[in-house]
Amino acid sequence: MLSATPETGLGAAPLIVGVDEAGRGPLAGPVVAAAVVLCKPYPEGLDDSKRLSSKKRGLLEPRIRESCAWGLAVVEPEEIDRINIFQATMLAMTLAVTRLVDALGRDPDQVLIDGNMSPHGRNPGWRWPDARPIVGGDGKEKCIGAASILAKEHRDRVMREAADAHPHYGWERNAGYGTAEHMEALRRHGPTPLHRRSFAPVAQLALL
Repeated sequence: MLSATPETGLGAAPLIVGVDEAGRGPLAGPVVAAAVVLCKPYPEGLDDSKRLSSKKRGLLEPRIRESCAWGLAVVEPEEIDRINIFQATMLAMTLAVTRLVDALGRDPDQVLIDGNMSPHGRNPGWRWPDARPIVGGDGKEKCIGAASILAKEHRDRVMREAADAHPHYGWERNAGYGTAEHMEALRRHGPTPLHRRSFAPVAQLALL
C-alpha cells in the first residue's frame, strides 16, 4: 500500500525516511509499519502518535497522506505466528520502506527508525546501510512521528472494521490489546482467525 509524491517538495536535499510500527504488542490483528519522507511544507503538530489525541491523529493522517511521500505495509496474524512478532515487525518496516523508495525511484540517504533496533542485518530485503534506530524517535524526529501516526491510524481502522465481524472482543476500544474485556471475551468465545496463536495468552486459552 503506497502513495508517493516523488518530486513535490523534495528538491535536492538529503532524502531522510522515518519509520515506525503499530501493533507489536496486541493479541489480535496485524502489525503495521509506515515509512514517510517529509515534503515542504509538512503538517504542523507532528509528534509521537501516543502523545496525540485520537482527534488530533485523525486530523493529521489525511494531511500527511496528501503532503508527504509514504509507504505502508501490513503483516497479518498468520504470518506473525509463522515467523514471530519480532521478525514480522522487521518485515513490515522493510516492506514499507521498499514500497516508498521504489516509487520515488531514489534510495534514501538515511533511514531513521523508532526503537533500539533496525531491520539492517535482520531482514534479507533490507538494503539501506545507513539505518539509525532512535529510542523515542517518534517524539524526536518529525518524519518518524508522521510514520507513527499513519501506522497507528491505519491499524486502528483495521481493528474497528474487524470488530464488526467479531463484536465480543471490544477491538474498537482496545485495538486488540489484552485488556480485561478482551481477555474475558477470549475465555468465553475462544480465539478468532485474527488472534495471534503464538502469543501465550491466546495459546493458553486455546488449549482450555
